[in-house]
Amino acid sequence: MKNKAFALVAIGAFVSASLVFGGSPALAATCFSNKTTTAGLGDNSVHDVYVVGSNVYAATSGGLSISTDGGATFTNKTTTDGLGDSYVNGVYADGSNVFAATDGGLSISTNGGATFTNETTSDGLGNDAVYGVYAVGSDVFAATEGGLSISANGGATFTNKTTTDGLGDNIAVDVFVVGSNVYAATIGGLSISANGGATFTNKTMTDGLGDNFVYGVYVVGSNVYAATVGGLSISTDGGASFTNKTTTDGLGDDLVSGVYTDSSNVYAATRGGLSISADCASPPTLAETGVDPSLILVGSGMSALLLFVGAATILASRRKRASD
Repeated sequence: MKNKAFALVAIGAFVSASLVFGGSPALAATCFSNKTTTAGLGDNSVHDVYVVGSNVYAATSGGLSISTDGGATFTNKTTTDGLGDSYVNGVYADGSNVFAATDGGLSISTNGGATFTNETTSDGLGNDAVYGVYAVGSDVFAATEGGLSISANGGATFTNKTTTDGLGDNIAVDVFVVGSNVYAATIGGLSISANGGATFTNKTMTDGLGDNFVYGVYVVGSNVYAATVGGLSISTDGGASFTNKTTTDGLGDDLVSGVYTDSSNVYAATRGGLSISADCASPPTLAETGVDPSLILVGSGMSALLLFVGAATILASRRKRASD
């Protein structure tokens, strides 16, 4: 599962990435300042990032790197500071509480990341390899290699959910929570719970997913975005059904490892670049072209079908030649 790291590699390739579903000239002026170990990162391989105000948390192969100045400089935390492992797959922060998903457990800090206490299988985790984490108040959700582990007491103890509870697979890669709805990205589908994680209903390719291997999930209202090995799958009905987007729609690659959306754009981290959505222009209607429907010809000595889109120009040219 350590190949999940390429999600941030894709983001780093933004300069050469494609803009999908349209394009925005304003983005041409976007530039990046790259931070490395020189700025204090634990490693140049960054797997996940979370930002709250001027605090930036970077999950790296060499520790959890924390910045309090907007990412200008970082202080790196490792096993010496209480992390379960220095290989950090994911990170989430809520106030002074910082959660680091590591290969050796879920490491929790209550002092802004100064020190950590590590939770493992002995505390109820499904597996010590934790790939993703999400927290809402005292509820903590950890996506592990052995299930989705849920805590109701700030991470002190966990109850583990598996395929027995409806998960698509026991290997959970990511998790997202909105109210009582819990979305678990597994290698066997996107598992959705409407009761806080007590039970799950699993969504697969049968429901429109691009692939059953789901790397990441993001939710806004009734819109659910699933990053799969076979494309970016989008649902507008709360996850009941999905429409899949691929390279045909402009994605840099069909393998999508992460997804994020704001009020206007969707960002997909792919193996071929960071793909950013924009609204597609709809083709003009017949009324908008000003073409008389009776003048649209099919055949009439021509091998092609003259569609109404652009037909006005063709007919105008014909009339001019006829009058010459």
